[in-house]
Amino acid sequence: MSDDTQAKLPALTQQVTDLVLSGSLQHAEEAFSQAADEHGDYAVAEVLSTLPPQVTALHLAGFDGAKTSLATMLVPPKAWAESLAFLAATWPDNMIEDDPERLAEGLFNHIHGVVYATDDEDRRNELLEAASSTDHGATAFAILWSLAPREILEAAGEINVRGPHSNIHTTSDSDIVPLAIDLARASEDGWQRSLLELFPEYRNTQDLADVELPDDPDEESEFQQRGTRELLYRLRKQVPSVRTQPRRSPRRSMGTDIFS
Repeated sequence: MSDDTQAKLPALTQQVTDLVLSGSLQHAEEAFSQAADEHGDYAVAEVLSTLPPQVTALHLAGFDGAKTSLATMLVPPKAWAESLAFLAATWPDNMIEDDPERLAEGLFNHIHGVVYATDDEDRRNELLEAASSTDHGATAFAILWSLAPREILEAAGEINVRGPHSNIHTTSDSDIVPLAIDLARASEDGWQRSLLELFPEYRNTQDLADVELPDDPDEESEFQQRGTRELLYRLRKQVPSVRTQPRRSPRRSMGTDIFS
C-alpha cells in the first residue's frame, strides 16, 4: 500500500464511522466501493480492521446472504469476531422476550452471510476459528444450534465417531447443520465450546452421545439445555462496555454509550 493511500485511511475510517452511526449504510458501502476502486481491496480491509467493533456490528447487521456487501466479503476475521458481541445490543428487549427465534434466525443470516460470502475456504476457516475463540462467539453459535438441537446432536454424534473431516451424513436438511460441520472442521475447540454452551451440564461432546431429546419440544427434558431466549439474554450480558474497549486509533472518542 502506498504512503498516499495509507495517509488517506484515517479520513475514510472517520467517514464510514459517521455514515454508519447516522444510519446511512448504503452510503458507507459506496465509500468502501470507491476506496476499493481507487486503492484496492486491501485498503477496505484495513479500514474495517480499525473501525470500532460496535460500528462494524451496526454496519454488517444491515446485510445478510440476500444482500451484497463489500464489507461482508472483506471484513478481517478478528474484526468480525470482536463485532459479534455488539449485535446483541441492537436487539429490542420485547423481541428477545416475544420472538427469540426471529432474532436467532437473523443472527444465522448474518453469520452465514459473512462466512459464505466468498468461496475462499481458508478465509471461511479463519472467520469461524476467530469467531468461536471468544466467549461471546461460542454463545452466538449456540444460539444458532438452539434452533435445531436434535439435528445438532445428530451431527455431533457423527463428528465424534467419524471425525469432522469425514463426509458427514445426517438426516437433516437444515441449513444450520452444514455450518456446524464447517465450524467443527475449522476449530475443534470452538465447536466443542459452542456445543457445551447449549448443553452446559456436559464437559465434552462425547458425553452427549447418548442424549435423547423429547419428541415434543415443549416437553420437559431430563437434562439441561439452554433455550434460544436464554442464550440471547446471555449474549446481551456479554456486550462489552465501550469504556473498557481498547482504542484502535487516535480518533476522538464517540461517547460512552454503546452506539453513541
